[in-house]
Amino acid sequence: MKVLFTKTAIVLICASAVLSSCSKHQQSDKTGMAYNDKNNGGYEKFRQTHPSPGPGLIPIEGGTFVVGGSADQDVTYEYNNIKRRVTIPSFYMDETEVSNQDWLDYLHWINITYPQDHELYYNAIPDTLVWRKPLSYNEPYVDNYLRHPAFQDYPVVGVSWDQVQDYCQWRTDRTNENILRERGNLVAWKDMNGNGKGKNAAPAPASKEPFNTDIYLNGQIRGAGIDGKKMLPDLSPNAKPSTTGNGKAGKTVRPVRLEDGILKQGYRLPSEAEWEYAALALIGNTEFENIDDNKVYPWNGLGVRSSKRATRGLLMANFKRGQGDNAGVGGYLNDKADITAPVRQYPPNDFGLYNMAGNVNEWVQDTYRQTSFEEFDDFNPFRGNEFTNKRLADPTKGLYAKDKYGKPIKDPSHSNKKMKYSELVAMQAQAQANGNAPATPGAAPANGNNPAAPTTTSAIPGVRNDLAGKPYNADYRGYNDTVVTSLYGKTTLVNDHSKVYKGGSWNDLAFWLNPATRRFMDQDDASAEVGFRCAMTLVGAPEIHPEGKPHYSIKKGKPYKATR
Repeated sequence: MKVLFTKTAIVLICASAVLSSCSKHQQSDKTGMAYNDKNNGGYEKFRQTHPSPGPGLIPIEGGTFVVGGSADQDVTYEYNNIKRRVTIPSFYMDETEVSNQDWLDYLHWINITYPQDHELYYNAIPDTLVWRKPLSYNEPYVDNYLRHPAFQDYPVVGVSWDQVQDYCQWRTDRTNENILRERGNLVAWKDMNGNGKGKNAAPAPASKEPFNTDIYLNGQIRGAGIDGKKMLPDLSPNAKPSTTGNGKAGKTVRPVRLEDGILKQGYRLPSEAEWEYAALALIGNTEFENIDDNKVYPWNGLGVRSSKRATRGLLMANFKRGQGDNAGVGGYLNDKADITAPVRQYPPNDFGLYNMAGNVNEWVQDTYRQTSFEEFDDFNPFRGNEFTNKRLADPTKGLYAKDKYGKPIKDPSHSNKKMKYSELVAMQAQAQANGNAPATPGAAPANGNNPAAPTTTSAIPGVRNDLAGKPYNADYRGYNDTVVTSLYGKTTLVNDHSKVYKGGSWNDLAFWLNPATRRFMDQDDASAEVGFRCAMTLVGAPEIHPEGKPHYSIKKGKPYKATR
Protein backbone atom coordinates (compact mmCIF):
# COMPACT_ATOMS: atom_id res chain seq x y z
CA MET A 1 0.00 0.00 0.00
CA LYS A 2 2.82 2.33 0.86
CA VAL A 3 4.49 1.69 -2.48
CA LEU A 4 1.24 2.33 -4.35
CA PHE A 5 0.72 5.61 -2.50
CA THR A 6 4.26 6.73 -3.31
CA LYS A 7 3.81 6.02 -7.03
CA THR A 8 0.48 7.82 -7.06
CA ALA A 9 1.99 10.82 -5.34
CA ILE A 10 4.81 10.98 -7.83
CA VAL A 11 2.31 10.88 -10.72
CA LEU A 12 0.25 13.67 -9.16
CA ILE A 13 3.32 15.79 -8.50
CA CYS A 14 4.49 15.35 -12.12
CA ALA A 15 1.03 16.19 -13.47
CA SER A 16 0.93 19.26 -11.29
CA ALA A 17 4.33 20.35 -12.55
CA VAL A 18 3.20 19.96 -16.17
CA LEU A 19 0.05 22.01 -15.60
CA SER A 20 2.03 24.65 -13.77
CA SER A 21 4.56 24.93 -16.57
CA CYS A 22 1.75 25.13 -19.12
CA SER A 23 0.12 27.97 -17.25
CA LYS A 24 3.26 30.12 -17.38
CA HIS A 25 3.59 32.60 -20.22
CA GLN A 26 6.53 32.40 -22.60
CA GLN A 27 8.99 35.27 -22.37
CA SER A 28 10.70 37.39 -24.97
CA ASP A 29 14.35 36.41 -25.27
CA LYS A 30 15.32 40.05 -25.69
CA THR A 31 13.11 41.97 -23.23
CA GLY A 32 11.98 39.34 -20.72
CA MET A 33 8.35 40.44 -21.16
CA ALA A 34 5.70 37.73 -21.07
CA TYR A 35 3.90 36.82 -24.27
CA ASN A 36 0.13 36.31 -24.54
CA ASP A 37 -0.55 38.21 -21.33
CA LYS A 38 -3.36 40.76 -21.63
CA ASN A 39 -2.05 42.60 -18.57
CA ASN A 40 1.17 43.87 -20.19
CA GLY A 41 -0.12 44.98 -23.57
CA GLY A 42 -0.98 41.62 -25.10
CA TYR A 43 2.25 40.89 -26.96
CA GLU A 44 1.48 37.71 -28.87
CA LYS A 45 3.71 34.82 -29.82
CA PHE A 46 2.16 32.26 -32.11
CA ARG A 47 2.81 28.56 -32.19
CA GLN A 48 5.58 27.81 -34.67
CA THR A 49 4.19 25.46 -37.26
CA HIS A 50 5.21 23.78 -40.47
CA PRO A 51 1.99 24.36 -42.39
CA SER A 52 0.31 21.52 -44.21
CA PRO A 53 -0.29 21.83 -47.95
CA GLY A 54 -3.55 23.15 -49.30
CA PRO A 55 -6.12 20.74 -50.81
CA GLY A 56 -4.81 18.79 -53.80
CA LEU A 57 -1.14 19.56 -53.13
CA ILE A 58 1.75 17.35 -52.06
CA PRO A 59 5.12 18.52 -50.67
CA ILE A 60 8.16 18.65 -52.94
CA GLU A 61 11.43 18.73 -51.01
CA GLY A 62 13.76 21.14 -52.77
CA GLY A 63 17.47 20.96 -53.44
CA THR A 64 20.07 21.50 -56.11
CA PHE A 65 19.83 20.12 -59.61
CA VAL A 66 21.03 20.92 -63.13
CA VAL A 67 18.28 22.74 -64.95
CA GLY A 68 18.29 21.56 -68.55
CA GLY A 69 20.46 18.63 -67.46
CA SER A 70 18.13 15.87 -68.65
CA ALA A 71 18.17 17.08 -72.27
CA ASP A 72 20.22 14.73 -74.43
CA GLN A 73 19.72 16.47 -77.75
CA ASP A 74 18.58 19.75 -79.25
CA VAL A 75 16.59 18.64 -82.28
CA THR A 76 14.95 22.05 -82.59
CA TYR A 77 18.32 23.85 -82.63
CA GLU A 78 16.83 26.46 -80.31
CA TYR A 79 19.82 26.54 -77.92
CA ASN A 80 17.33 27.53 -75.23
CA ASN A 81 17.97 25.06 -72.41
CA ILE A 82 21.61 25.48 -71.53
CA LYS A 83 22.64 23.40 -68.53
CA ARG A 84 22.89 25.39 -65.28
CA ARG A 85 23.06 24.24 -61.65
CA VAL A 86 20.46 25.91 -59.46
CA THR A 87 18.76 25.44 -56.09
CA ILE A 88 15.00 25.02 -55.78
CA PRO A 89 13.39 25.76 -52.36
CA SER A 90 10.84 23.25 -51.09
CA PHE A 91 7.30 23.90 -52.30
CA TYR A 92 3.92 22.25 -52.81
CA MET A 93 2.53 21.08 -56.13
CA ASP A 94 -0.76 19.65 -57.38
CA GLU A 95 -0.73 15.87 -57.44
CA THR A 96 -2.60 15.95 -60.75
CA GLU A 97 -3.43 18.32 -63.55
CA VAL A 98 -6.49 20.49 -62.95
CA SER A 99 -9.46 18.59 -64.34
CA ASN A 100 -12.64 19.56 -66.16
CA GLN A 101 -14.61 19.01 -62.93
CA ASP A 102 -12.27 21.37 -61.07
CA TRP A 103 -12.90 24.07 -63.66
CA LEU A 104 -16.66 23.46 -63.63
CA ASP A 105 -16.57 24.09 -59.85
CA TYR A 106 -15.03 27.47 -60.65
CA LEU A 107 -17.66 28.28 -63.27
CA HIS A 108 -20.46 27.25 -60.91
CA TRP A 109 -19.18 29.61 -58.20
CA ILE A 110 -19.10 32.51 -60.66
CA ASN A 111 -22.62 31.70 -61.81
CA ILE A 112 -24.14 31.65 -58.32
CA THR A 113 -22.11 34.59 -57.01
CA TYR A 114 -22.54 36.93 -59.97
CA PRO A 115 -25.68 35.64 -61.74
CA GLN A 116 -26.08 38.85 -63.72
CA ASP A 117 -22.44 39.25 -64.75
CA HIS A 118 -22.50 37.40 -68.04
CA GLU A 119 -19.19 38.92 -69.13
CA LEU A 120 -17.31 37.50 -66.14
CA TYR A 121 -18.74 34.02 -66.72
CA TYR A 122 -18.05 34.17 -70.46
CA ASN A 123 -14.43 35.23 -69.90
CA ALA A 124 -13.88 32.29 -67.54
CA ILE A 125 -15.15 29.65 -70.00
CA PRO A 126 -12.30 27.74 -71.69
CA ASP A 127 -12.02 28.13 -75.43
CA THR A 128 -13.58 24.84 -76.50
CA LEU A 129 -13.01 25.80 -80.12
CA VAL A 130 -9.39 24.68 -79.71
CA TRP A 131 -10.70 21.27 -80.76
CA ARG A 132 -12.04 22.60 -84.06
CA LYS A 133 -9.89 21.68 -87.06
CA PRO A 134 -10.70 22.40 -90.73
CA LEU A 135 -9.73 18.88 -91.86
CA SER A 136 -10.62 16.83 -88.78
CA TYR A 137 -13.98 15.83 -87.31
CA ASN A 138 -13.41 17.06 -83.76
CA GLU A 139 -16.69 18.90 -83.37
CA PRO A 140 -18.01 16.44 -80.74
CA TYR A 141 -15.14 17.52 -78.46
CA VAL A 142 -16.09 21.17 -78.94
CA ASP A 143 -19.51 20.44 -77.48
CA ASN A 144 -18.74 17.67 -74.97
CA TYR A 145 -15.16 17.69 -73.70
CA LEU A 146 -15.57 20.31 -70.99
CA ARG A 147 -19.05 19.52 -69.65
CA HIS A 148 -19.93 15.88 -70.37
CA PRO A 149 -19.49 13.70 -67.23
CA ALA A 150 -17.56 11.15 -69.29
CA PHE A 151 -14.68 13.66 -69.37
CA GLN A 152 -14.99 15.07 -65.85
CA ASP A 153 -11.66 13.64 -64.61
CA TYR A 154 -9.79 14.56 -67.80
CA PRO A 155 -7.47 17.59 -67.75
CA VAL A 156 -9.05 20.91 -68.62
CA VAL A 157 -7.69 22.40 -71.86
CA GLY A 158 -8.41 25.53 -73.86
CA VAL A 159 -7.46 27.73 -70.91
CA SER A 160 -5.15 30.68 -71.42
CA TRP A 161 -2.37 31.71 -69.05
CA ASP A 162 -4.45 34.75 -68.11
CA GLN A 163 -7.47 32.60 -67.23
CA VAL A 164 -5.28 30.39 -65.06
CA GLN A 165 -4.15 33.42 -63.02
CA ASP A 166 -7.77 34.18 -62.16
CA TYR A 167 -8.43 30.53 -61.27
CA CYS A 168 -5.44 30.48 -58.88
CA GLN A 169 -6.75 33.57 -57.07
CA TRP A 170 -10.24 32.05 -56.86
CA ARG A 171 -8.88 28.75 -55.52
CA THR A 172 -6.82 30.56 -52.87
CA ASP A 173 -9.82 32.55 -51.64
CA ARG A 174 -12.21 29.60 -51.61
CA THR A 175 -9.72 27.41 -49.73
CA ASN A 176 -9.07 30.02 -47.06
CA GLU A 177 -12.74 30.92 -46.76
CA ASN A 178 -13.63 27.26 -46.24
CA ILE A 179 -10.95 26.91 -43.54
CA LEU A 180 -12.28 29.93 -41.66
CA ARG A 181 -15.93 28.83 -41.89
CA GLU A 182 -15.13 25.26 -40.83
CA ARG A 183 -13.14 26.58 -37.84
CA GLY A 184 -15.84 29.06 -36.84
CA ASN A 185 -13.69 32.15 -37.46
CA LEU A 186 -16.30 33.20 -40.02
CA VAL A 187 -20.01 32.40 -39.96
CA ALA A 188 -20.47 28.70 -40.76
CA TRP A 189 -21.74 27.70 -44.19
CA LYS A 190 -25.06 26.46 -42.81
CA ASP A 191 -25.67 29.70 -40.92
CA MET A 192 -24.89 32.13 -43.73
CA ASN A 193 -27.49 34.61 -44.91
CA GLY A 194 -29.83 33.77 -42.05
CA ASN A 195 -30.21 30.15 -43.20
CA GLY A 196 -29.65 28.75 -39.70
CA LYS A 197 -32.55 28.01 -37.39
CA GLY A 198 -33.41 29.70 -34.11
CA LYS A 199 -30.45 31.02 -32.15
CA ASN A 200 -28.06 29.59 -34.75
CA ALA A 201 -29.34 31.89 -37.46
CA ALA A 202 -26.88 34.62 -38.37
CA PRO A 203 -28.08 38.06 -39.40
CA ALA A 204 -27.69 39.05 -43.00
CA PRO A 205 -24.08 40.15 -43.58
CA ALA A 206 -23.31 43.85 -43.77
CA SER A 207 -21.61 43.28 -47.13
CA LYS A 208 -22.36 40.80 -49.92
CA GLU A 209 -18.83 40.97 -51.33
CA PRO A 210 -17.16 37.55 -51.73
CA PHE A 211 -14.33 36.61 -49.42
CA ASN A 212 -10.86 37.76 -50.48
CA THR A 213 -7.77 36.69 -48.52
CA ASP A 214 -5.89 40.00 -48.78
CA ILE A 215 -8.92 42.07 -47.84
CA TYR A 216 -9.66 39.76 -44.90
CA LEU A 217 -6.10 39.91 -43.57
CA ASN A 218 -6.27 43.70 -43.73
CA GLY A 219 -9.24 43.63 -41.33
CA GLN A 220 -11.81 44.75 -43.91
CA ILE A 221 -14.13 41.73 -43.61
CA ARG A 222 -15.87 42.14 -40.25
CA GLY A 223 -19.34 42.74 -38.91
CA ALA A 224 -22.73 41.22 -38.22
CA GLY A 225 -23.39 38.11 -40.28
CA ILE A 226 -19.65 37.79 -41.02
CA ASP A 227 -17.86 37.15 -37.72
CA GLY A 228 -18.00 33.53 -36.58
CA LYS A 229 -18.71 32.04 -33.16
CA LYS A 230 -15.11 31.01 -32.57
CA MET A 231 -13.24 34.23 -33.23
CA LEU A 232 -9.77 34.36 -31.69
CA PRO A 233 -9.25 36.33 -28.46
CA ASP A 234 -7.80 39.80 -28.88
CA LEU A 235 -5.30 40.57 -26.11
CA SER A 236 -4.62 44.14 -27.19
CA PRO A 237 -5.55 46.80 -24.60
CA ASN A 238 -7.03 48.84 -27.49
CA ALA A 239 -9.47 46.09 -28.48
CA LYS A 240 -13.17 46.81 -28.06
CA PRO A 241 -15.77 44.27 -26.90
CA SER A 242 -17.56 42.45 -29.71
CA THR A 243 -21.06 43.59 -30.60
CA THR A 244 -21.43 41.67 -33.84
CA GLY A 245 -23.73 38.93 -32.58
CA ASN A 246 -21.14 36.19 -32.94
CA GLY A 247 -21.95 34.55 -29.62
CA LYS A 248 -19.18 36.34 -27.74
CA ALA A 249 -20.79 39.66 -26.96
CA GLY A 250 -18.79 41.56 -24.39
CA LYS A 251 -15.54 39.73 -25.21
CA THR A 252 -12.67 41.12 -27.21
CA VAL A 253 -12.13 38.99 -30.30
CA ARG A 254 -10.36 39.38 -33.62
CA PRO A 255 -10.12 37.80 -37.08
CA VAL A 256 -7.38 35.36 -38.00
CA ARG A 257 -4.01 36.93 -38.82
CA LEU A 258 -1.22 35.71 -41.05
CA GLU A 259 0.85 35.22 -37.88
CA ASP A 260 -1.60 32.56 -36.66
CA GLY A 261 -0.41 30.16 -39.36
CA ILE A 262 -4.00 29.12 -40.18
CA LEU A 263 -4.47 30.44 -43.71
CA LYS A 264 -2.76 28.93 -46.73
CA GLN A 265 -0.29 30.63 -49.00
CA GLY A 266 -1.67 31.51 -52.39
CA TYR A 267 -2.11 28.99 -55.18
CA ARG A 268 -0.09 29.90 -58.27
CA LEU A 269 1.51 28.37 -61.32
CA PRO A 270 4.87 26.71 -60.65
CA SER A 271 7.96 28.42 -61.99
CA GLU A 272 9.65 26.75 -64.94
CA ALA A 273 12.52 25.58 -62.74
CA GLU A 274 10.14 24.22 -60.08
CA TRP A 275 8.18 22.35 -62.72
CA GLU A 276 11.29 20.77 -64.26
CA TYR A 277 12.69 19.83 -60.84
CA ALA A 278 9.39 18.23 -59.78
CA ALA A 279 8.98 16.38 -63.08
CA LEU A 280 12.49 14.91 -63.00
CA ALA A 281 12.04 13.70 -59.39
CA LEU A 282 15.65 12.72 -58.76
CA ILE A 283 14.75 12.17 -55.10
CA GLY A 284 14.11 8.51 -55.99
CA ASN A 285 17.66 8.17 -57.33
CA THR A 286 19.42 9.90 -54.45
CA GLU A 287 21.22 8.51 -51.42
CA PHE A 288 23.48 10.55 -49.11
CA GLU A 289 23.62 13.46 -51.60
CA ASN A 290 24.67 11.12 -54.40
CA ILE A 291 22.55 10.63 -57.50
CA ASP A 292 23.14 7.09 -58.69
CA ASP A 293 21.32 7.40 -62.00
CA ASN A 294 20.10 10.37 -64.00
CA LYS A 295 16.85 10.49 -65.95
CA VAL A 296 15.64 11.43 -69.39
CA TYR A 297 11.96 11.19 -68.41
CA PRO A 298 10.08 11.40 -65.09
CA TRP A 299 10.69 7.63 -64.77
CA ASN A 300 13.95 5.64 -64.81
CA GLY A 301 15.43 4.22 -67.97
CA LEU A 302 15.93 5.46 -71.49
CA GLY A 303 12.72 3.99 -72.89
CA VAL A 304 9.06 4.93 -72.69
CA ARG A 305 7.64 1.50 -71.80
CA SER A 306 7.15 -0.19 -68.44
CA SER A 307 9.65 -2.87 -67.43
CA LYS A 308 7.55 -4.27 -64.55
CA ARG A 309 6.22 -7.78 -65.02
CA ALA A 310 2.53 -6.93 -64.56
CA THR A 311 2.60 -3.96 -66.94
CA ARG A 312 5.56 -4.86 -69.15
CA GLY A 313 5.44 -3.14 -72.51
CA LEU A 314 2.78 -0.59 -71.60
CA LEU A 315 3.60 3.00 -72.41
CA MET A 316 4.42 5.13 -69.33
CA ALA A 317 2.66 8.24 -70.62
CA ASN A 318 0.03 9.47 -73.05
CA PHE A 319 1.79 10.74 -76.15
CA LYS A 320 1.93 10.30 -79.91
CA ARG A 321 4.08 7.28 -80.74
CA GLY A 322 4.50 8.31 -84.37
CA GLN A 323 2.80 10.13 -87.21
CA GLY A 324 -0.80 8.98 -87.35
CA ASP A 325 -0.46 6.82 -84.20
CA ASN A 326 -2.26 8.44 -81.26
CA ALA A 327 -3.67 5.25 -79.71
CA GLY A 328 -2.14 2.10 -81.15
CA VAL A 329 -3.78 -0.87 -82.82
CA GLY A 330 -7.41 -1.72 -82.13
CA GLY A 331 -7.56 -4.72 -79.80
CA TYR A 332 -4.36 -3.69 -77.98
CA LEU A 333 -4.18 0.09 -77.57
CA ASN A 334 -0.66 1.11 -76.62
CA ASP A 335 -1.39 4.00 -74.22
CA LYS A 336 -5.13 3.45 -73.65
CA ALA A 337 -5.98 6.96 -74.91
CA ASP A 338 -6.66 8.70 -78.20
CA ILE A 339 -6.82 12.30 -76.97
CA THR A 340 -6.28 13.14 -73.31
CA ALA A 341 -6.64 10.59 -70.50
CA PRO A 342 -7.84 10.80 -66.86
CA VAL A 343 -5.47 12.78 -64.65
CA ARG A 344 -4.44 9.65 -62.69
CA GLN A 345 -4.20 7.24 -65.62
CA TYR A 346 -0.46 6.56 -65.56
CA PRO A 347 2.03 5.77 -62.75
CA PRO A 348 3.20 8.79 -60.71
CA ASN A 349 6.86 9.78 -60.53
CA ASP A 350 8.98 9.49 -57.38
CA PHE A 351 7.47 12.67 -55.91
CA GLY A 352 3.99 11.18 -56.35
CA LEU A 353 3.03 13.50 -59.23
CA TYR A 354 0.89 12.16 -62.06
CA ASN A 355 1.34 12.91 -65.76
CA MET A 356 4.44 15.09 -65.52
CA ALA A 357 5.10 13.80 -69.04
CA GLY A 358 2.41 13.55 -71.69
CA ASN A 359 -1.38 13.90 -71.48
CA VAL A 360 -1.26 17.72 -71.70
CA ASN A 361 1.50 20.28 -71.74
CA GLU A 362 1.32 22.54 -68.69
CA TRP A 363 1.57 26.29 -68.32
CA VAL A 364 4.27 27.59 -65.97
CA GLN A 365 4.61 31.09 -64.56
CA ASP A 366 7.74 32.17 -66.46
CA THR A 367 7.96 34.62 -69.32
CA TYR A 368 9.90 33.04 -72.18
CA ARG A 369 13.35 34.18 -73.21
CA GLN A 370 15.74 32.00 -75.15
CA THR A 371 18.60 33.03 -72.84
CA SER A 372 16.80 32.70 -69.50
CA PHE A 373 19.08 29.91 -68.24
CA GLU A 374 22.16 32.09 -68.76
CA GLU A 375 20.76 35.07 -66.90
CA PHE A 376 18.50 34.14 -63.99
CA ASP A 377 19.64 33.70 -60.39
CA ASP A 378 20.87 30.32 -59.26
CA PHE A 379 18.55 30.30 -56.21
CA ASN A 380 14.86 29.88 -56.96
CA PRO A 381 15.29 30.98 -60.60
CA PHE A 382 12.34 32.75 -62.21
CA ARG A 383 11.75 35.18 -65.05
CA GLY A 384 8.62 37.28 -65.21
CA ASN A 385 8.42 39.36 -62.05
CA GLU A 386 5.93 42.22 -62.28
CA PHE A 387 6.02 43.83 -58.87
CA THR A 388 2.86 45.50 -57.64
CA ASN A 389 1.56 47.35 -54.60
CA LYS A 390 -1.95 47.20 -53.20
CA ARG A 391 -3.62 50.54 -53.69
CA LEU A 392 -4.75 52.30 -50.52
CA ALA A 393 -8.20 53.83 -50.48
CA ASP A 394 -7.14 55.94 -47.51
CA PRO A 395 -3.48 55.91 -46.38
CA THR A 396 -4.39 57.33 -42.96
CA LYS A 397 -6.64 54.32 -42.25
CA GLY A 398 -4.61 51.71 -44.14
CA LEU A 399 -7.68 50.45 -46.04
CA TYR A 400 -7.19 48.80 -49.42
CA ALA A 401 -9.06 50.07 -52.46
CA LYS A 402 -11.29 47.36 -53.94
CA ASP A 403 -12.64 46.66 -57.40
CA LYS A 404 -16.25 45.71 -58.07
CA TYR A 405 -15.52 42.08 -57.19
CA GLY A 406 -14.11 42.91 -53.74
CA LYS A 407 -10.50 42.28 -54.72
CA PRO A 408 -7.67 44.68 -53.86
CA ILE A 409 -6.62 46.94 -56.72
CA LYS A 410 -2.93 46.52 -57.50
CA ASP A 411 -0.71 49.12 -59.13
CA PRO A 412 2.77 48.72 -60.63
CA SER A 413 5.48 49.19 -58.05
CA HIS A 414 7.55 52.34 -58.53
CA SER A 415 10.57 51.24 -56.53
CA ASN A 416 12.49 48.17 -55.44
CA LYS A 417 12.37 49.25 -51.81
CA LYS A 418 9.87 50.31 -49.21
CA MET A 419 8.67 53.88 -49.71
CA LYS A 420 8.70 56.41 -46.91
CA TYR A 421 5.27 57.06 -45.46
CA SER A 422 5.46 60.67 -46.63
CA GLU A 423 6.13 59.44 -50.18
CA LEU A 424 3.21 57.05 -50.01
CA VAL A 425 0.83 59.76 -48.85
CA ALA A 426 2.18 62.18 -51.46
CA MET A 427 1.64 59.66 -54.27
CA GLN A 428 -1.94 59.08 -53.18
CA ALA A 429 -2.61 62.81 -52.91
CA GLN A 430 -1.10 63.39 -56.35
CA ALA A 431 -3.33 60.76 -57.91
CA GLN A 432 -6.42 62.29 -56.34
CA ALA A 433 -5.37 65.77 -57.43
CA ASN A 434 -4.97 64.55 -61.01
CA GLY A 435 -8.52 63.21 -60.87
CA ASN A 436 -7.52 59.59 -61.39
CA ALA A 437 -6.05 56.75 -59.40
CA PRO A 438 -2.55 55.35 -60.03
CA ALA A 439 -2.29 53.50 -63.31
CA THR A 440 -3.14 49.82 -63.25
CA PRO A 441 -1.07 47.19 -65.10
CA GLY A 442 -1.88 47.17 -68.81
CA ALA A 443 -3.52 50.62 -68.76
CA ALA A 444 -2.62 53.14 -71.43
CA PRO A 445 0.19 55.49 -70.34
CA ALA A 446 -0.85 58.97 -69.30
CA ASN A 447 1.70 60.56 -71.64
CA GLY A 448 0.34 59.36 -74.97
CA ASN A 449 1.74 56.63 -77.19
CA ASN A 450 5.35 56.97 -76.08
CA PRO A 451 5.80 55.33 -72.65
CA ALA A 452 9.48 56.29 -72.68
CA ALA A 453 8.75 59.99 -72.85
CA PRO A 454 9.78 61.82 -69.66
CA THR A 455 7.24 63.42 -67.42
CA THR A 456 7.67 66.23 -64.92
CA THR A 457 4.53 65.77 -62.89
CA SER A 458 6.15 64.02 -59.94
CA ALA A 459 5.75 65.75 -56.59
CA ILE A 460 7.06 62.82 -54.58
CA PRO A 461 10.33 63.41 -52.69
CA GLY A 462 13.15 61.14 -53.86
CA VAL A 463 11.41 59.96 -57.04
CA ARG A 464 12.95 61.00 -60.35
CA ASN A 465 10.67 63.11 -62.52
CA ASP A 466 11.55 61.18 -65.67
CA LEU A 467 10.43 57.92 -64.03
CA ALA A 468 7.25 59.12 -62.35
CA GLY A 469 4.17 57.15 -63.29
CA LYS A 470 6.18 54.27 -64.75
CA PRO A 471 6.13 50.80 -63.25
CA TYR A 472 9.27 49.51 -61.57
CA ASN A 473 11.34 47.62 -64.15
CA ALA A 474 12.78 44.44 -62.68
CA ASP A 475 15.50 44.21 -65.33
CA TYR A 476 18.66 42.88 -63.72
CA ARG A 477 20.82 45.76 -65.05
CA GLY A 478 19.33 48.28 -62.67
CA TYR A 479 15.97 49.43 -61.38
CA ASN A 480 16.17 52.78 -63.19
CA ASP A 481 16.25 51.20 -66.65
CA THR A 482 13.52 52.27 -69.04
CA VAL A 483 12.07 50.26 -71.90
CA VAL A 484 12.20 51.40 -75.50
CA THR A 485 8.95 50.17 -77.01
CA SER A 486 9.10 51.49 -80.56
CA LEU A 487 10.01 48.03 -81.94
CA TYR A 488 8.53 45.97 -79.12
CA GLY A 489 6.81 42.86 -80.47
CA LYS A 490 7.45 43.82 -84.09
CA THR A 491 10.90 42.36 -84.74
CA THR A 492 10.32 39.10 -82.86
CA LEU A 493 7.46 36.84 -81.80
CA VAL A 494 8.89 36.82 -78.27
CA ASN A 495 7.69 39.53 -75.91
CA ASP A 496 6.56 39.92 -72.31
CA HIS A 497 3.31 38.11 -73.11
CA SER A 498 5.15 34.96 -74.21
CA LYS A 499 4.75 32.34 -71.48
CA VAL A 500 6.45 28.96 -71.16
CA TYR A 501 4.70 25.59 -71.25
CA LYS A 502 6.32 22.19 -70.70
CA GLY A 503 5.77 18.45 -70.49
CA GLY A 504 4.57 17.16 -73.83
CA SER A 505 0.98 16.20 -74.67
CA TRP A 506 -1.22 13.48 -76.12
CA ASN A 507 -0.41 14.89 -79.56
CA ASP A 508 3.37 15.29 -79.15
CA LEU A 509 6.23 12.93 -79.96
CA ALA A 510 8.42 11.44 -77.21
CA PHE A 511 11.08 14.18 -77.49
CA TRP A 512 8.78 16.64 -75.72
CA LEU A 513 8.31 14.30 -72.73
CA ASN A 514 11.77 15.28 -71.54
CA PRO A 515 11.37 17.72 -68.59
CA ALA A 516 14.06 20.06 -69.97
CA THR A 517 12.25 20.82 -73.23
CA ARG A 518 10.41 24.12 -73.36
CA ARG A 519 8.08 25.98 -75.70
CA PHE A 520 6.11 29.20 -75.47
CA MET A 521 2.75 30.64 -76.40
CA ASP A 522 1.07 34.01 -75.98
CA GLN A 523 -0.54 34.36 -72.57
CA ASP A 524 -4.03 34.88 -73.98
CA ASP A 525 -3.83 31.96 -76.43
CA ALA A 526 -5.08 28.45 -75.68
CA SER A 527 -4.69 24.95 -77.09
CA ALA A 528 -6.26 21.49 -76.90
CA GLU A 529 -2.80 20.28 -75.89
CA VAL A 530 -2.11 22.66 -72.97
CA GLY A 531 -3.51 22.49 -69.43
CA PHE A 532 -1.97 23.27 -66.03
CA ARG A 533 -1.51 22.37 -62.39
CA CYS A 534 -1.01 24.70 -59.41
CA ALA A 535 1.80 25.12 -56.90
CA MET A 536 2.12 26.82 -53.52
CA THR A 537 5.09 28.27 -51.66
CA LEU A 538 6.24 26.26 -48.64
CA VAL A 539 7.22 28.50 -45.72
CA GLY A 540 9.56 27.45 -42.93
CA ALA A 541 12.05 24.58 -42.75
CA PRO A 542 12.74 23.00 -46.17
CA GLU A 543 13.22 19.40 -45.00
CA ILE A 544 10.12 17.32 -45.72
CA HIS A 545 11.37 13.91 -44.57
CA PRO A 546 13.66 14.33 -41.53
CA GLU A 547 13.09 10.79 -40.29
CA GLY A 548 16.19 8.58 -40.06
CA LYS A 549 18.61 11.45 -40.73
CA PRO A 550 21.13 13.04 -38.35
CA HIS A 551 20.32 16.46 -36.92
CA TYR A 552 21.84 19.03 -34.62
CA SER A 553 19.73 19.54 -31.54
CA ILE A 554 18.10 22.94 -31.19
CA LYS A 555 18.33 24.29 -27.66
CA LYS A 556 15.85 26.67 -26.17
CA GLY A 557 16.94 29.91 -24.54
CA LYS A 558 16.90 30.10 -20.76
CA PRO A 559 14.00 32.11 -19.29
CA TYR A 560 14.94 35.52 -17.91
CA LYS A 561 14.74 36.00 -14.15
CA ALA A 562 14.91 39.51 -12.74
CA THR A 563 17.50 39.89 -9.96
CA ARG A 564 16.53 41.54 -6.71
